Amino acid sequence: MTSTGYTPAAPDLRRRGIRLGDVLFRGVSLAAALAAAALLGLITWKVIDLAWPAMDAFGLSFVWTEAWDPVKDLYGGLAFIYGTVMTSLIALVLATPLSIAIALFLTEIAPRRLAAPIATMVELLAAIPSVVLGLWGILVFGPWVRDHLEPWLQGAFGFLPIFSGQPSQVGLLPAALVLTIMIIPITSAICRELFVRVPKDLVDGSMALGSTRWEAIRKVLLPYAAPGIAAAILLGLGRAFGEAIAVTQVIGNGNVIPSSWFEPADTLGSRIAAQYQGATSVLQAGSILYLAAILMVISLVTNVVAQLVVARFEKVRRAY
Repeated sequence: MTSTGYTPAAPDLRRRGIRLGDVLFRGVSLAAALAAAALLGLITWKVIDLAWPAMDAFGLSFVWTEAWDPVKDLYGGLAFIYGTVMTSLIALVLATPLSIAIALFLTEIAPRRLAAPIATMVELLAAIPSVVLGLWGILVFGPWVRDHLEPWLQGAFGFLPIFSGQPSQVGLLPAALVLTIMIIPITSAICRELFVRVPKDLVDGSMALGSTRWEAIRKVLLPYAAPGIAAAILLGLGRAFGEAIAVTQVIGNGNVIPSSWFEPADTLGSRIAAQYQGATSVLQAGSILYLAAILMVISLVTNVVAQLVVARFEKVRRAY
């Protein structure tokens, strides 16, 4: 101890610019990131390992083969890839304008007293369990689609093959509409947050220069929020790709590519959820896991595309 009563500690970390809290935070963050990467790698390895019998037997031809016959042990994923892509794209096309319109109404048009309860009700749609929404699709929504929507589409656009055939309460179109309902809350909530964060001075300045409210929204607010809107749309698409339970209840579980949207179909997630537990052979179980591997690849590609789209929007915005 010195004459001043101070006992020098063994290296003074503060003087060296090192703080214990920063070190702990960095270590915990690094461990969490490595754990997430390791978990993803483990899941991928396990899926591929279990799918290997089918990968070895069918190779890449599994992707463009339509047959699915457990009796003959012939399997292919084309019908389910088609069902996944079509239902998700239909849902995306329908949900995107509705979600953006809801977000614009809540942030730019509706008074605060009205906006808050409407926003709460829209977001509560995301809290409805998939199985409950699927049950509602079977009992309520499906019959309405069969009795009203599909006959109208057939009468107006029956010259198109996708709107031909016998109306049905289960099929590709009812599944796509249920997916639309499921992704609207996610996309609209994200868009609403984006619109709230747009600097109000930009919109007010545009209107002060003579723009109407719609022109200010179209030329200022939407371009400013475009990167986030693109990410929200692709996030909704990823949600649609992975949905299984609700789709299983309303899509009809068809094994072939439907010629009409009124006919039964199936998706990757739906087929995995419906048949894995009942697989009767190693090859059938491997084929179902092969479908899971394909679904993982589709999800990965969607995320990569989302990052590229956001980066592109950001680059264009900085240029202006």
